[in-house]
Amino acid sequence: MADKGDLGWRLMAGAAAFAGGWAAKKAITIVWKKATGKEPPIAPESPEVALVEALGWAVAIGVGSEVAKLLATRAMAKRWEKGTGELPAPLRAQA
Repeated sequence: MADKGDLGWRLMAGAAAFAGGWAAKKAITIVWKKATGKEPPIAPESPEVALVEALGWAVAIGVGSEVAKLLATRAMAKRWEKGTGELPAPLRAQA
């Protein structure tokens, strides 16, 4: 079973990743609207959406969300390290 520090890290990292992903989707949607002049596709898997548009949206939202999650989690890891004096256990194993 995970100790309290591990559970605390998982909760904080999960919240940071969620917030980062949510913020990224909002920002990517705004950029998409400005770049294309229209709303992003609601169902890009639909054959009614042009393939280029569907692929563009999938790449933008996929890459943008994952980068935001990564950056948010790394920032949270730095805060964790500053507060506890060490990186969270899951990150120390990879260092």
